[in-house]
Amino acid sequence: MTQPPGKKLWGGRFAEETAPLVEQFNASVGFDQRLFAQDIRGSLAHVAMLGRVGVLQPGEVAEITAGLHAILADIQAGAFEWRLDREDVHMNIEAALRERIGPVAGKLHTARSRNDQVAVDFRLFVKEAALELAALTRELRRVMVREAEKHLSSAGGQPIILPGYTHLQVAQPILLSHWFMAYAAMLERDEGRFRDAAARMDESPLGSSALAGTPWPIDRHDTAAALGFARPTANSLDGVGSRDFALEFLAACSILMAHLSRLSEETVLYSTFEFGFLTLPDSHTTGSSIMPQKKNPDVSELARGKAGRVFGNLMGLLTVVKGTPLAYNKDLQEDKEGVFDSFDTCAIVLRLYAEMLPRSVWNAEATLKAAGRGYSTATDLADHLARAGVPFREAHEVVGGLVGLASRSGRQLWELSDEEMRAAHPLLSAEVAQSLTVEASVAGRRSYGGTAPERVREAVEAAKAALG
Repeated sequence: MTQPPGKKLWGGRFAEETAPLVEQFNASVGFDQRLFAQDIRGSLAHVAMLGRVGVLQPGEVAEITAGLHAILADIQAGAFEWRLDREDVHMNIEAALRERIGPVAGKLHTARSRNDQVAVDFRLFVKEAALELAALTRELRRVMVREAEKHLSSAGGQPIILPGYTHLQVAQPILLSHWFMAYAAMLERDEGRFRDAAARMDESPLGSSALAGTPWPIDRHDTAAALGFARPTANSLDGVGSRDFALEFLAACSILMAHLSRLSEETVLYSTFEFGFLTLPDSHTTGSSIMPQKKNPDVSELARGKAGRVFGNLMGLLTVVKGTPLAYNKDLQEDKEGVFDSFDTCAIVLRLYAEMLPRSVWNAEATLKAAGRGYSTATDLADHLARAGVPFREAHEVVGGLVGLASRSGRQLWELSDEEMRAAHPLLSAEVAQSLTVEASVAGRRSYGGTAPERVREAVEAAKAALG
């Protein structure tokens, strides 16, 4: 039995056909067809439960189940026609089922509304997306830890030293491995946010029906378990009318992209001729249509730019839900495109960085030279005085004066004479000044979480154990 032209599955009370412009404006099938697998899984769980509780006969269950499997096969084979006049993924599949098996298809919708149907489909997708991004984040974290371990020894057997910055001014020398482990720490929290979000959204709204539940003797715990949820939602209004699970997912995506955007900014800077710290692989860079010498860090720049669209998706959905009364409103059709886009964006950026970083080459000579600029060991000199009993604020002022003296004469601290050092403070000397190497500075930062080689090795080993 086919659906009459222009007649909607919900159109019993309507005397006119839907206006073409309304049909175009109302339809979501152009993007929500992506939920076809979740929709069919939800329907299979629902029809099986209806059979178990005696609402449907075994033959009806078998017929509907076979029809759904056949439709799934058609979609996966690219042989399914998605029709705009059927509005969304749910109505397309239901109408196709009716065409395939006849009126018995209508029994599938017993004790179910499109409201809880779309809610369960979307929760399934977002939960799976959160877990997939958690896994991809973990893999990039694993890459960061491997790179940290690799760069604890350069070609000469020494760790690669990088200038550490505050305000984008040279601050103190650090190990490149310490830099990698900072991003590994961020990604560990990002992974945790996705897993936390997946655990919190692990509830099935199926069986909430339109908003108030149903008089049918359904078993919501049965369908929740069949779909891999930990439990059913406790409140039917909340089950169909809330999208905070999607908001939490988008928030986790946004924080992840903020971290990846910071990484991108540093990758762009460090790969410039002016810095010269990093050579990106040809496979992950592009050229210019007019300037033959150019090698552009397009992956990093695009990742930095795409952070904005992910942030926008979060703000867009927050704006959608802030004024919607309980329970379901058509506004909530706007929940999906931003989630799909954020998932796709985060997934490809994570994969790209996992590919690109191990193929990138660091210039240890350039980073070491840069780490010694800008009087980066001045704090070590102040600490020397403080260890000798000089109040740190006094030591800070003494060393600040020496930095001023050195900068006015275009010298480094270790180039100051014995007389100049002793004039600043009797506990200082040229010998003390000459000990102010970046290697000694790095080696001395032995506090827990610091950049000293032994501390970074400990952090790497701990991270490897945590990653398994």
